Amino acid sequence: MAGFDFKVLKTLGRVRLGVLETPHGGFETPIFMPVGTNANVKLMTPRDLEEAGARIILSNAFHLYLKPGLDVIKKHGGLHNFMAWNRSILTDSGGFQVFSLKIKKIDENGVVVKSPIDGSDVFINPEVSMEIQKTLGSDIVMAFDQCSDPSATYEETKEAMERTFKWAKKSRELISKPQALFGIVQGGIFEDLRRKSTEQITSIDFEGYAIGGLSVGEPRDITLKMTDVVTRLLPEEKPRYFMGAGSPELILELVSLGVDMFDSVFPTRVARHGVALTYNGKLNLRAAKYRYDTRPIDESCKCYTCKTFTRSYIHHLLSKKEVLGQILLTIHNINFMIDFMKKLRRSIMEEKFEKFKESFLKSYGGIAS
Repeated sequence: MAGFDFKVLKTLGRVRLGVLETPHGGFETPIFMPVGTNANVKLMTPRDLEEAGARIILSNAFHLYLKPGLDVIKKHGGLHNFMAWNRSILTDSGGFQVFSLKIKKIDENGVVVKSPIDGSDVFINPEVSMEIQKTLGSDIVMAFDQCSDPSATYEETKEAMERTFKWAKKSRELISKPQALFGIVQGGIFEDLRRKSTEQITSIDFEGYAIGGLSVGEPRDITLKMTDVVTRLLPEEKPRYFMGAGSPELILELVSLGVDMFDSVFPTRVARHGVALTYNGKLNLRAAKYRYDTRPIDESCKCYTCKTFTRSYIHHLLSKKEVLGQILLTIHNINFMIDFMKKLRRSIMEEKFEKFKESFLKSYGGIAS
């Protein structure tokens, strides 16, 4: 079984084309990772994902720890077998839950949060998080961190940043090959803290580096400014992962700043609300104007949904609250995102990235029909 390896194949200024190898296969970067929090990408089977061309997905250590529990996953021999997915998996550490769930207690030893399942107290720290991710057997493991709220004060953000550094060092001690460990840069919306956190995290020899704590409610210009600060300080030879970016327009801006990897629930979430992604913008197929529309979502798309069904049929399913409508839109949106990234990578290889970016933003920003 191959190990972890990353190579930058081509650069256009700060834009990068790379290739990343894991024990479960390789893929080119920049890449979008569909999110399968609970050991599944919502409404998608592994076969659907493979047919779409997905090479790596994200799952969540904290949620899988709560349910089904590590004993169940151990019985299957790891997460890949449990969910019948034989390609790469990245697992989030649970650090984001420190941000998103109700914190009951937090200190240097770890954090106690309220379980989203039954309200009980759940303790998690680097030791617990790394043990969970070892059991899951994910190809890429995320260090345990503390994500700051954009509204946090400077002192609160600094405290979380320092705690993230301490937890990163502990995480590094606990994870070794064949699993790869990525450290996470924090620092909120404060430029000096972002610089400091980047210096701290890159002082540890991680296999890759992630930009955390952004795209969590702060203005878009702040997102890009903080990413710009961080990517200028990250090592050229290691992959860079922006956590939680999924809209095509944001991905293009982040690729321009030298980011390689992205994940988000965006394409699957909007699909469940009746929205299809196309190169000419978003389609809200719940709208009455699609009742008699016998065209596919996108005539240029080769996905199962577009080859088989009309906008009218999907509109009907959505109006009757049939889950198949959401399934078909999810299949299309994941295919769209993977095709979008493929075209993006080709534009880098052909040295036409800026032209691709300009053309895409012009058409995607329009009103789809």
